[in-house]
Amino acid sequence: MKAAVMYQKGELPQYVDFAEPAPQNDDEILVTIKAVAMKHFDRGRATGKHYSIDAPKQNGRVIGGDAVCTLNDGTRVYAIGASGTMAQKATIEKDRMVKLPEGISDATAAALANAVIGAAMALKFKADIQPGDVVLINGATGFTGRVAVQIAKHYGASKVIATGRNEQSLQDLLSLGADEVISVKQADDQFIAQVKAAHQNSPVDVIIDYLWGHTAEMLLASLMGKGSFTHKTRFVSVGSMTGDLIQLSAANLRSVDLQLTGSGLGCWSKAQVRQLFAEILPEMFQLAADGKLKVETIEVKLEDIAQLWDLQVPDGQRLVVTI
Repeated sequence: MKAAVMYQKGELPQYVDFAEPAPQNDDEILVTIKAVAMKHFDRGRATGKHYSIDAPKQNGRVIGGDAVCTLNDGTRVYAIGASGTMAQKATIEKDRMVKLPEGISDATAAALANAVIGAAMALKFKADIQPGDVVLINGATGFTGRVAVQIAKHYGASKVIATGRNEQSLQDLLSLGADEVISVKQADDQFIAQVKAAHQNSPVDVIIDYLWGHTAEMLLASLMGKGSFTHKTRFVSVGSMTGDLIQLSAANLRSVDLQLTGSGLGCWSKAQVRQLFAEILPEMFQLAADGKLKVETIEVKLEDIAQLWDLQVPDGQRLVVTI
């Protein structure tokens, strides 16, 4: 079969002939791959930079962790791969697949799934979002951030504040459910002042953060109290696009009623993951099929993987490899 294979750390993936995988136990099945989203997560795992995987093996590793695929009977599903998915064939786990509804394209389903995992799991399980909550999405101009804005509103947020660098993408978010946008390109004191004003006007209940780094430091500083009672804010770190480390003063941490947590592989319970596949993903796929959850994709071919690996994609869009 043809596949996108990473052989050495630091190299580009190669479009090559590779051995077809075989199920390793009764919980795995062989499927035909239709579409795979190319995500930062996959790039990190492919190069061994993500905490969940080691560096590539000498004999090569097929990249890609999930996919839209078809079963032997033609049923179209989204699934988590037991083997690498950026190939003509892959093995998947039977209990980690979702049948796709009519009306959703392969590319949309492939792109949407990871964003739902990065948004809904944080909002529902780590932030415990409640109807009427005020939600701030830090890094909302990215693909997952745009999905998070829409899901927050779907879950009943009374107000969604979106931050980001891309001015046009920020304005686009106003048509996707954001009620207020704040640019992170402005001076630090202006950014902090604008967040403080928004927080004073409508206290922020939930912060979903895809950037970490300096913007997270500024958000936390904007919540800092002065010794009186404060509003509780649940801060959830999902990504670290602008840095893996922050400085957080003890005074900042003690001066505000703050819940600080993360959302990612390793921090969800088995029951929550089962709910993701049984309820959350099916609901979100149906919303997309009905035109109520919108994403933008750029479709590319598997054979072009080496040229596309480092391609810069416009904010809010996602590359999807079709096979």
